[in-house]
Amino acid sequence: MFGNDRQTEFRLYLSVGCGAAIGSLVRFLSGYVIVSLLGLSALYATAFVNVVGSFVIMFFATLTRPDGRLMVGPAGRQFVTGGFCGGLTTFSAMSLDTFILLFEGDLGLATTYLVSVVVLSLASAWLGYLMAARLNRLPITR
Repeated sequence: MFGNDRQTEFRLYLSVGCGAAIGSLVRFLSGYVIVSLLGLSALYATAFVNVVGSFVIMFFATLTRPDGRLMVGPAGRQFVTGGFCGGLTTFSAMSLDTFILLFEGDLGLATTYLVSVVVLSLASAWLGYLMAARLNRLPITR
């Protein structure tokens, strides 16, 4: 049905699509829990998924780099990085949230929100890197 190259390409597309579907569902459920069950602002939901997604993508990328602890093929890497993390995180919602705050005249909260999410996301990615790099250095026991 498919040639080898086409099978590989199809596997990559399918991996990204499945990962994105799962990531989007996790993002939706996170928002439901944070807003509906915990009663917090939707700003927290957007911040949460961006910070968590930043950790996950860096942790996974570090663990699966060529000298990393986990050997994962291109489809597995794309499932997590392009798919799951792409579906989970949302720069567009963060931008929308920021502009809504600006349109409402809350420059202070808009600035605090935007800077906080970016700084926390970068710190989370750094933590993911540090934790995965440490795991990569541990001896493998069998």
